[in-house]
Amino acid sequence: MRALDAVAVRQWVDACVRSLDANREDIDRINVFPVPDGDTGTNLLQTMRSALDNLLRTPVDTVGAALAALARGALAGARGNSGVILSQVLRGLAEATQGASTATGGSLRRALLRADELATAAVSDPVPGTVLSVLHSAAEAARDCASDELGDVVTAAAGAGATALADTPRQLAVLARAGVVDAGGRGLVVLLDALAAVITGQVVPPAPAGPPVPRDALTTAREAGSPEFEYEVMYLLDGTSDAGAERLRTALGALGDCTSVVGDGADLWTVHVHCNDIGAAVEAGVEAGRPHRITVARFADQVTAQASRFTRERAVVVLVDGPGAAELFRAEGAVVLEPGESVTAADLLAVITGTRARHVTVLPCDPALREPLDDAVAQACAAGQDVVVVPTFSPAQALAALAVHSGSRRAGDDVVAMAEAAAATRRGEVAVSEREAITWVGRCLPGDLLGMVDGEVVLIEPGGADVGALACRLVDRMLASGGELVTVLLGRGAPDGIGRVLEDHLRVAHPEVELAAYDGGQRDAILVVGVE
Repeated sequence: MRALDAVAVRQWVDACVRSLDANREDIDRINVFPVPDGDTGTNLLQTMRSALDNLLRTPVDTVGAALAALARGALAGARGNSGVILSQVLRGLAEATQGASTATGGSLRRALLRADELATAAVSDPVPGTVLSVLHSAAEAARDCASDELGDVVTAAAGAGATALADTPRQLAVLARAGVVDAGGRGLVVLLDALAAVITGQVVPPAPAGPPVPRDALTTAREAGSPEFEYEVMYLLDGTSDAGAERLRTALGALGDCTSVVGDGADLWTVHVHCNDIGAAVEAGVEAGRPHRITVARFADQVTAQASRFTRERAVVVLVDGPGAAELFRAEGAVVLEPGESVTAADLLAVITGTRARHVTVLPCDPALREPLDDAVAQACAAGQDVVVVPTFSPAQALAALAVHSGSRRAGDDVVAMAEAAAATRRGEVAVSEREAITWVGRCLPGDLLGMVDGEVVLIEPGGADVGALACRLVDRMLASGGELVTVLLGRGAPDGIGRVLEDHLRVAHPEVELAAYDGGQRDAILVVGVE
């Protein structure tokens, strides 16, 4: 599609309603900010249904008129903070295309930038890591897109929105602790994906039938604000001006909190406040214009989303370097993080909580991760997750621990079995010395080959020596106290054929021992060895 017209807008909003319907429960489930009230998906769906209803009842023949009808319908039916923000996104799209019969790539670029401005202005205290961050990234990607083709602009915006959504747990600690992305941002990505699908000609599948969306009730969950205020008052307002709306906003601010007075760019405003004096909130609206569709709800203050944040009972998280080793652990059902050079407590917390598991066992594989891992575990436990770190100082020990993992055992018994398996595995490495040092077996220089057992240097060879010969000597030393299985992970710097060298050596020197060699791809060690 080279240009967006009124028919395409109708197709888009229909696809949005179907996609939000399909994703509503998942979005509600991850709704933890600013309060875990579990209704963001429901609010977005109700708001978009109101927008669609108004579009269907309004004769339109241009893209600007169609988007204006959507914005007005969304504002009239906005539910919650997320619904208000969505109404302003649609208003931004409408303003940027006002009077236009169709929208091109350039029009969409301007529309998203205007939507970003209005949505940000609608929030009194914008917070990074929310739907506003996702929208801002999408708008910037559209602005920076080198092509003016409509499909290229919308694809860039949708892709950037998805990337920004994945990054929200790093920006907002409450999301990282819960192991979720921002619910409002997730809803916006659904809408952007639907728009991209319509423009590029993809098919948006119909939503499965689900339970009915709850309508207005006498009680509501508190989305934000102080528990000092007992009621949520909302109404539509017309017959006022921008200055009148600003005076109303000030008056409501003196009565309560979570105040918003936002418009559709024409003559309709939606008003929202948390307060105790319902009459005063309505009277302020009467002084500003003509309030109608007044709704009042008492806060139930029942937080249920926390109970549903866990989607499974058990998970094992492995922190391991090297793509080969990572795939090896993933094949065994573990959740894997490759820490890299600058892993933080936030990175570790995100992967632990991201498992959505009630009980998490962590296999760190590297003692250097202890400090940030301790911080991440403390935060996850404080948020209600059961997290245990099994002492594993090498991928070889982690493999041994994972081999005895069983989801059918009690969580505590399973952790004990994994810890015992790891402790019974001797760990060794062949690595290259990075600096001059004094070891138990003498001085090593930069570039020397080191053979290590349980973290101590036991063999030193000058740089350029035969790695295979050193590896064989190291394995012999590790098998001196017995063993039945030797596991070897080949690092990025391992010479070709070294696995065959070890196999031939063990066949002659230790025919009773089994060898398992894998391509680990780790950066720091040429070989990682485990003996069980």
